[in-house]
Amino acid sequence: MLLTFLLFLTAAAPVALASGTTNSSGGKKLVLGTSADFAPYEFHKVINGKDEIVGFDIAIAKEIAKDLGAELVIEDMGFDGLLPALQSGRVDLVVSGMTPTDERKQSIDFSEPYYKSKQVIMVRNVDKDKYPNMKALENAKIGVQKGSIQETIGQKIPGAKLTSLDKISDIVLQLQTKRVDAAIVEDTVAAGYLDDIIGLAPAVPDEEQVEAAIGIRKGNTELLKAVNQTLERLKSEDKIQQMVTDASLLMADKDVDKDKSKNIFEVFWQFKSFYATGVGYTLLLSALGVFFGVIIGLIICLFRLHDMAILRWIGTAYVEVIRGTPMLVQLMIIYYGVSLTFGINFTALQAGIMTLSINSGAYLAEIFRAGVQGVDRGQLEAARSLGMGRASAMRYIILPQAFKAVLPAIGNEFVTIIKESSIISVIGMVDIMYQASVVKNITYQGMNPFLIAAAIYFVMTFILSKLLGRLERKLGASDRR
Repeated sequence: MLLTFLLFLTAAAPVALASGTTNSSGGKKLVLGTSADFAPYEFHKVINGKDEIVGFDIAIAKEIAKDLGAELVIEDMGFDGLLPALQSGRVDLVVSGMTPTDERKQSIDFSEPYYKSKQVIMVRNVDKDKYPNMKALENAKIGVQKGSIQETIGQKIPGAKLTSLDKISDIVLQLQTKRVDAAIVEDTVAAGYLDDIIGLAPAVPDEEQVEAAIGIRKGNTELLKAVNQTLERLKSEDKIQQMVTDASLLMADKDVDKDKSKNIFEVFWQFKSFYATGVGYTLLLSALGVFFGVIIGLIICLFRLHDMAILRWIGTAYVEVIRGTPMLVQLMIIYYGVSLTFGINFTALQAGIMTLSINSGAYLAEIFRAGVQGVDRGQLEAARSLGMGRASAMRYIILPQAFKAVLPAIGNEFVTIIKESSIISVIGMVDIMYQASVVKNITYQGMNPFLIAAAIYFVMTFILSKLLGRLERKLGASDRR
């Protein structure tokens, strides 16, 4: 059943091809990978009450899609996940202010550069004179974006202690809360934060300019040629600089001071649709994760209790491997590893459901095994003596009693899965945590969006606990005399 369901999802899911996928209406689809926290390159903005990813990178990508006659589909993910997504064929191209370094060129191809920028140091106002240039950052605590050119620059600074994070907004929060002494970012990106956030000031910029180019999977010469043609046209028409100007103006029109003054209730009400979407996906992930986890767990439990040594070995190996490895590693293997090895591209939803199901199955297998072993062995022997086969005895006599006994533990696993599903946000799944990060990036509030997320998780788990408690009392009514 699980395999059939996942094959159905896979068949229905879009898969990135060399020059765009085919959508349901028969047109081509160009899948763009980006990390939308890099204003004015790409960032989230609420337009007409709807969350949109905008920026001059996005404007360039739209021009490429238009020239290809394709529909542009944007996949937002962490910056360090862009290269694996491109190599695995999950996205067609990466447009995220990426610098074409020699190391990256070994893994992917790059278009002609479309923009040049300088690196600057962001510091707190009180430290402006303390860190006037890159050399002054020796032995300092520095915040950089993970997998970026800024991280490479920071690694070359003697004695520097780097804090590498996925999101620029998180790096700025590290600086504001005095966890790092400075942050290295591009001057174009820094401008937005320096205009909007009190307490930061630019130090003297590094004179070395870096280029931004579009990443394309190796060997995809057709798409590379098309991208370069579009870039050449945009440069000849002097449109890229206009796109940068328009994106900067859009970035400046964020009304951050107003957003920062809002209390937690105002933030929740303004972005209630964001959180509602996140709740829907979180519940879907958790419900399907536990549903298929119960099926997997029951099968593994029966394997572990079987008389055949090979089945017991398979069951034990499954439980030990899954419980002995982090869920994040399992997610990366399913989302990226399977694609790179077998060419099967699961969507973020599919990968999330599979990861939660496989992980939950290992723990539920042990819960079921404890329940089965807790049933008096004499009942199985009595059922067999009445002519019932082992399978029938397990199905009608043992498992119903075991299930009722372990129901509280199953409910606890459901509660745990609801919370642990937040890890799926790292691959761009639009769950509660992903939406909280989006709200944080829009409002520049570091605490309220996550306090709202915490409150939503608590309400969900509290209601679930009460419902499970009621079900447990109902099933246990027959035990009272």
